[in-house]
Amino acid sequence: MANTDGAAQRSETKAYLVGSGIASLASAAYLIRDGGLKGANIRIFEETPQLGGSLDGSGSPDHGYVIRGGRMFTYEAYTCTFDLLSFVPSLTDPTKSVSDEIHEFNDKHIPHSNARLVRGGEKVDVSNMGFSNRDRLDLIEIMAVSEASLGAKRIEDVFAPSFFTTNFWYMWVTTFAFQPWHSAVELKRYLHRFIQEFPRIHTLGGVRRTPYNQYDSIVLPVTTWLKAHGVVFQTGTAVTDLDFVYGPKGKGVERLHCLRDGKPELIAVGADDLVFVTNGSMTTAASLGSMTRPATLHDKDGKTDGSWTLWEKLAAKHSEFGRPSAFNGKIDESKWLSFTVTMRDPTFFELMEKFTGNVAGTGGLVTFTDSNWLMSVVLAAQPHFIGQPDHIKVFWGYGLFVDQVGNFVKKKMSDCSGEELMIELLGHLRFDAQKDLILKTSNCIPCMMPYITSQFMPRVQGDRPPVKPPGTTNLAFIGQYCEIPDDVVFTVEYSVRSAQTAVIALLGLEKEVSPLYKAQYDLGVLFGAAKTLAH
Repeated sequence: MANTDGAAQRSETKAYLVGSGIASLASAAYLIRDGGLKGANIRIFEETPQLGGSLDGSGSPDHGYVIRGGRMFTYEAYTCTFDLLSFVPSLTDPTKSVSDEIHEFNDKHIPHSNARLVRGGEKVDVSNMGFSNRDRLDLIEIMAVSEASLGAKRIEDVFAPSFFTTNFWYMWVTTFAFQPWHSAVELKRYLHRFIQEFPRIHTLGGVRRTPYNQYDSIVLPVTTWLKAHGVVFQTGTAVTDLDFVYGPKGKGVERLHCLRDGKPELIAVGADDLVFVTNGSMTTAASLGSMTRPATLHDKDGKTDGSWTLWEKLAAKHSEFGRPSAFNGKIDESKWLSFTVTMRDPTFFELMEKFTGNVAGTGGLVTFTDSNWLMSVVLAAQPHFIGQPDHIKVFWGYGLFVDQVGNFVKKKMSDCSGEELMIELLGHLRFDAQKDLILKTSNCIPCMMPYITSQFMPRVQGDRPPVKPPGTTNLAFIGQYCEIPDDVVFTVEYSVRSAQTAVIALLGLEKEVSPLYKAQYDLGVLFGAAKTLAH
């Protein structure tokens, strides 16, 4: 539906959203606020019992808490995200928005890491980035050349081997989860989008966090707001295919094929109705282990997560819908392992605060540069979950090189139980005297994610479909695997930007997407980055 005269003409328009990740939730919110759709006419399909997609957080003190990942935000770069959160009320104080809540929290928890890198059990002096002259020239060159000239090159194709041992690389790669074999184009975009972080990458001074994990702090208030507006959440439902009708304005979706609790169901889509598809998922086939059992590596099978299956089916019939195989074809290059630790004793937190010089919630990632797994951990402000008891502490960590043998536990990270992950971590920290107590009072839950950085895989133009594919009338792709020029995947911002873009495009609104922060054109930012490059 395009070029309408106002929300009144859209009062009977229906919208169908595939997946309940933040991209769909944001799309629904913008359909209501900017499009004037009735909440009751918006239906979100989710095949699992849990809403929120990859922004998850669950568990209990007794069984252990789990977050598959943690997100960092910046005020400058996350214009879409903070626009969304500006009109969603806080769960604890309806007079405040979620955005207000996040700002107030970060005014009290000011980040300044004192132990960003650790080597040999000692903090590393990170005031020097460790660049050679060639590294500096290579960084300038990748930022200056076109994306087309880089094509499907990997990061390791454009830098010398020594670059990957610099302090800068260790900090940058673990902040954003890059691997040397990932897309050079994606790194170029990140360097542009976060060049303002160059001078403070060693302190993470520009990072902002949510008061709790992102499920409790973002998904829960957004879904509560949507439900209050009548939005229908249909869990246990997988959308398996779309049928199209062809007309003078292009092709439009006319039917959804669904499996609802395992039973086939067809849903007719009207000519003025809208369809939003989250194509692909970074947390497909994720699995959990325990203190005594490693997490198992699974491949997608279409039974546990249909987002890839639907995209593959659509792309096979319509070439303009992208090429999912560019992203999901090499799990050995897109996987890594995270772990969430629930602690019944404060000793570990006390030791970490003394070692780092940071109170929990102010230090950010601590990366062990001599770790064969390139392990990092972060201690968030406590409590990290709504209802978490005062005597329970929770922290999160991850490793990028999961097929390497550990330094202290002579096993691949992927083969390690939660207890073995903790033994490796305590070894790097040299917390030997307290090891037994910490292990006895900890519950470490590993999580293997085979596709977690699949969106970073080398790609070329056309591998990701546009948000609104050309020649379509009522379809939008949203989430991490659609194409948004200049913005960076693996961020909440990318998903919310896709939602804004989709709603404005499909409804033909006289409105602009929240501006993209382009720090590379700010002379002050460029000067700060140049000073950092010189060190």
